[in-house]
Amino acid sequence: MDKKKQRDLNKWLKQQSKLAKRWLMITVGLGVLSSVFLLAQAALLATILSQLIIEQADKNELIPYFVALAATIAVRALCSWGREISGFRCGEQIRVYIRQLILDKLHTLGPAYIKGKPAGAWATLLLEQVEDMQDFFSRYLPQMSLSVLVPFVILVVVFPINWAAGLIFVITAPLVPLFMAMVGMKAADANRKNFKAMQRLSGHFYDRLQAMTTIRLFDRADAETEVLKGASEVFRVRTMDVLKIAFLSSAVLEFFTSLSIAITAVYFGFSFIGELNFGHYGVGVTLFAGLFILILAPEFYQPLRDLGTYYHAKQQAVGAAESIVEFLETDISSVQSGDAQVSKNDNITISANNLKILSPDGKELVGPISFTISSQTSTALVGPSGAGKTTLVNAILGFMPYQGSLTINGIELNQIDHESWRQCISWVGQNPLLLHGTIRDNVTLGNESVSESKITQVLKDSYAAEFVNEHGLDYQVSDRSGGLSVGQAQRIALARAMLQQGKFWLLDEPTASLDARSERLVSQGLESQTHNRTTLMVTHQLEPLKNMDQILVMKDGLIAESGRYDELENNDGLFQSMLASNQALNQSNKGNLDA
Repeated sequence: MDKKKQRDLNKWLKQQSKLAKRWLMITVGLGVLSSVFLLAQAALLATILSQLIIEQADKNELIPYFVALAATIAVRALCSWGREISGFRCGEQIRVYIRQLILDKLHTLGPAYIKGKPAGAWATLLLEQVEDMQDFFSRYLPQMSLSVLVPFVILVVVFPINWAAGLIFVITAPLVPLFMAMVGMKAADANRKNFKAMQRLSGHFYDRLQAMTTIRLFDRADAETEVLKGASEVFRVRTMDVLKIAFLSSAVLEFFTSLSIAITAVYFGFSFIGELNFGHYGVGVTLFAGLFILILAPEFYQPLRDLGTYYHAKQQAVGAAESIVEFLETDISSVQSGDAQVSKNDNITISANNLKILSPDGKELVGPISFTISSQTSTALVGPSGAGKTTLVNAILGFMPYQGSLTINGIELNQIDHESWRQCISWVGQNPLLLHGTIRDNVTLGNESVSESKITQVLKDSYAAEFVNEHGLDYQVSDRSGGLSVGQAQRIALARAMLQQGKFWLLDEPTASLDARSERLVSQGLESQTHNRTTLMVTHQLEPLKNMDQILVMKDGLIAESGRYDELENNDGLFQSMLASNQALNQSNKGNLDA
């Protein structure tokens, strides 16, 4: 990672810290307060030892000193506890904000962009990499201030007692951050590589976990094990590189702080035996002064040692921030929504003129195409796999960048508030996603304002009531529709779409993969709901399209044909050849059943 980029990432991280400035100031304030009580603690210890050794004082006379010492230690413990709490709150507040930034960006970019990376990579970005910033905000940033303030407070007290000890502190203190920076130069790059390896490993593992059935059936378990082994080995090596740097950094810090404390101890040792006679202010080096300063010596360097320890957290945060900042800087101008509103009560008309649909990286996928889906009409979108049907649907939903014109009720889609537009849409897909929760949660999608009577009505209209009454609305559905059949899950999805009450119905292979009975029930439910509503159905089944007002036939990203069923059936074109293939397939299946 070049120095300019590292500086930019450091600047971005510090900008985020302003969101939790109050908690940051409390953390630093408690650290400074603890250092003040540290001075009192050192003075009490030095006084007790001096009284016992030099003055031969009675121990009973020192009881107030012991009580004060215990109270000082207790207050410092409370300060440390408060620092931990406030530091955690600081990091927590910023992490929540960064996660929200990522989620908002994902929401804006939409599923077309998200599918470009494995789900495991997004999980790593959103969870682990954000989590790895915690120590930077809760420990490193406060420690940067404390590493200056605490030594300064100690120097203010030490110099009036012994200028030679203060001079030793001033000269040796810069050695710690100097060598810390030298050792840590490669830490950010090592962490960045480690995060990249973690993203790849997470993506590999999650995707293979989802495809476990396919992998086992095709006897690819050993091959995929080798792939995962290779990814995990790369992750192991890069993790060890990070740990090597961390351990080396700690060793260097311990060496130079120990060396500095040893020089101070040697100075006082030679002063006590009369070999050195400087540093004091005419009264000689007393046992109290020596003990007081030697007790403070480790504490003088401790903030710098802690900063060195947390320096690894800084490099870890910089490595994590690289991918996050790169993602947050993704250009969203092409999929950004406008301010115009679409009313849920308005009938929907969709028009495209010389429409070109682009991928997130600017590659042309579909177009140029022109069509009109009139209000309260039904349109079917057909074509071979890879023709561009899904891309067109994603563009209509506002998830894909485009050029040319794509209007909703005469308003350009990129000028419409996409939230208001999607509230007008009732969507039923080929493989509807049911969330982990109850049937009620999946029908209402967490909208608690939906009445019980309304839920009952949509379940009845979608023909889902027959099995919901058996299980109950509180029946638990696991991830990916676990606990329900494909047909039952599809009818739950239909009930969910009915509850939306959209004026535009978007149906993506709604009866695919269903048995004959489930297909009939879902078709009946759709027919009752889409009457007098603008409807676009993506399908490979051509026979049921006889009653459609319009059929758009796509091929290689273009609209090859358009018209009604009876018109296209008699034209010598793609639709006629697709229809002939479907009929031949149906005849073959019928012959197999008869046999």
